[in-house]
Amino acid sequence: QVQLVESGGGLVQAGGSLRLSCAASGRTFRTYAMGWFRQAPGKEREFVAAITWSNSRTYYADFVKGRFTISRDNAKNTVYLQMNSLRPEDTAVYYCATDIRGWGQPVGRTNYDIWGQGTQVTVSS
Repeated sequence: QVQLVESGGGLVQAGGSLRLSCAASGRTFRTYAMGWFRQAPGKEREFVAAITWSNSRTYYADFVKGRFTISRDNAKNTVYLQMNSLRPEDTAVYYCATDIRGWGQPVGRTNYDIWGQGTQVTVSS
């Protein structure tokens, strides 16, 4: 059974940076892609970024392009989200997830099978 554990969230001032990590554990971990989503209070969970495991193709939501960078370390079964130039509207719980099946572009919630517990990111103005 694969488990995902996020870390790296916290409180930061606007303009600051945070780096989120998501480590996958389990006897055998194989995936097509891993992604990051976020959910602010009262809002739907939304796609942030994704990366394919074999060739590191990346996908980003428009609102994070140029500010966030997703990367992965296959040897550690870990995906990262470097977040720069943070804004108060980036405040949310950030979740990582794994897309095992690889049906289409990994940018929708329904692509993903296993989710982490989430890590809180709070950006103060």
